[in-house]
Amino acid sequence: MSSVPLINIAPFLDGREKKGVAVQVDAACRNIGFIIVQGHGVDQALIAEMHRISAAYFALPFWEKMRFKMPPDRYRGYTPLGAESLSYSLDEAQPPDLKESFSIGPFDHAFDSYHFGSAGARYFAPNFWPDSPQGMQAIWERYYAEMDRLAGDLMRIFAVALDLEEDWFADKIDRHITNFSVIHYPGQDETAPAAGQSRAGAHTDYGSLTIVQTDTDVGGLEVQTRDGNWAGVPWIPDTFAINLGDLMSEWTNDQWVSTLHRVANPPRDKAHISKTSLLFFHQPNYDASIECIPTCTSADNPPRHEKITSGDHVTMKINKHRAVDDVMQAAQ
Repeated sequence: MSSVPLINIAPFLDGREKKGVAVQVDAACRNIGFIIVQGHGVDQALIAEMHRISAAYFALPFWEKMRFKMPPDRYRGYTPLGAESLSYSLDEAQPPDLKESFSIGPFDHAFDSYHFGSAGARYFAPNFWPDSPQGMQAIWERYYAEMDRLAGDLMRIFAVALDLEEDWFADKIDRHITNFSVIHYPGQDETAPAAGQSRAGAHTDYGSLTIVQTDTDVGGLEVQTRDGNWAGVPWIPDTFAINLGDLMSEWTNDQWVSTLHRVANPPRDKAHISKTSLLFFHQPNYDASIECIPTCTSADNPPRHEKITSGDHVTMKINKHRAVDDVMQAAQ
């Protein structure tokens, strides 16, 4: 498989053809680790509202966005242009990525020891909310809730695809620590990228799955195929791109793949075109133990990875890709 397949998940969600959808998903997850899904049930008007209000936020003056600059102890708030390099998560140094972002985490959860004790407090830190644009919090929270629902549906499909009970993942994601980021890739007409610099360097994602919605294929998402080439992820109206993260690969004993991907620079004749992506980085409960799924191992195929918790894994990865900010500050 050298391209990303389009799969209609509606027959699974309405119960008409669960196994048929699961078989298609299993094949894609084994071969390329990316899927384009339709039939997802997310209101297109909500997606349009997300893009509208996010564009208004990123159009604010730099100093105003920096009021809520992401602090070092949590993944919440604004990340300015050039503050991250995703290649660092794979221990490869590249110039900073040409993107800025705003991130939030879970909300509307119980005020208890699980969420705010010594183990959980960093994963459930309060979100920051700018005063402008008006209505940003309400729209972002509605969208986050819809992605929460869709991610749960996808995890049910994954369970059936892996010959598990449909609710096998339920108690591992019911208090998830998902980070949601809206990433803005500015146009590059004024300053050309440096050598080796791109909108987002080659990397794999960290958790179970990522749900991606974007507003253009100019300077788009690319995935590395098994032959080592780069292929564009199709940009199709009314769909989401879904890719697996490292934890899903480890959970399945590498039967499913977490594939290298990147966000390319726009061609020079379209360098003025900016791009905005909505990314729901689904991450299991911080104390979820990630060890080989029973259906993915046998006497001839023993577990390949050490057991780790979801929280420890994602914290390690994030600290690596944020290292570029430390390098830049040290050089100033």
